[in-house]
Amino acid sequence: MKFAWIRPNGTWKDRKDSITAALEAGFDEIVDFDNAETIKELGNVKIISDKEDADITLIGLDKKISIEDVNREKLKDKKVAAYVEINNKEDEKLVSKLGTVADYIILKGKNWKVIPLENIIASLQNRNSKIMVDVANYEEAKLALETMEHGSDGVLLSSNDGNEIRKLGELIEKTAQETYDLKSATVTKIESVGIGDRVCVDTCTMMNVGEGILVGSFASGLFLIHSESLENEYVASRPFRVNAGAVHAYVMTPGNKTRYLSELEAGDEVLTVNADGVASTAIVGRSKIEKRPLLMIEAEYEGMKIRTLVQNAETIRLVTDKKEPISVSKLKVGDKVLAYFSEGARHFGMAIEEQIIEK
Repeated sequence: MKFAWIRPNGTWKDRKDSITAALEAGFDEIVDFDNAETIKELGNVKIISDKEDADITLIGLDKKISIEDVNREKLKDKKVAAYVEINNKEDEKLVSKLGTVADYIILKGKNWKVIPLENIIASLQNRNSKIMVDVANYEEAKLALETMEHGSDGVLLSSNDGNEIRKLGELIEKTAQETYDLKSATVTKIESVGIGDRVCVDTCTMMNVGEGILVGSFASGLFLIHSESLENEYVASRPFRVNAGAVHAYVMTPGNKTRYLSELEAGDEVLTVNADGVASTAIVGRSKIEKRPLLMIEAEYEGMKIRTLVQNAETIRLVTDKKEPISVSKLKVGDKVLAYFSEGARHFGMAIEEQIIEK
């Protein structure tokens, strides 16, 4: 996931306003050398500086550094960010070496735009370091994050402009979106199976019509379970909620990983997905497990059969191939619903290449 650090400049008033804008935009990592304690009164933030009390140690702003400098700082059991100004080919080679030891490498270039960054990204593909670029405004940040196929991992925005900071926050949120190729699966069986424990997931996100989360009994295929964003005669709409299904079911989380519904708790992350397959990260605000009557739904796509168990109630909905919500109380064999199919298996929620039979 792309990320950004904010480095405010000028007077404390100027910096305070920009830090407030950064917190409102979702950034909680601030580069500052003078006001760590005061900044932390504004919110729960991490301070990046060369001071002993920094959360992340920053070196290289005032002198050229070496691998030995980074290793010395890492002995203090802190993450280290190495700042390197790129002026020539030797500086590029230094970055490649530092990439083997530093946690973050912040690049600053005075006489370059795209080409050196492309070279550096290519040389560090197999490194553990996160590549960042020191930028002065939103346009430079956008260029750095989008260079080549992957762009830099992050940017250091040296600016007090609240509008620039907020625009960058919107860009980071957009780049965090994932896309899932939803298929039209044909419903082959609908069966009441009795009482069981089901999970209601309340998120910190207001979902729209056509949006929900991916849930299923099998790792090979997850149904798009619709949010409670529709009004009905029984209950008011709750756009933040998905009545997701039985406790054993998988739910898709960021990075194409899954978790069991029963594991979710406040502060965890899940993916909300719309009918076009565009996914965004949502924070779980609450997870409720209650005994309810369950309905087993089976569907098939190109010979692959998947199942899920949901509460047997009119307010529980899937999404049809027409991208419209449909209540499970009205669902029939032969109907087509949206689902995500994956190849291989899962090991502790991560996709792996392994043969597995689910039934």
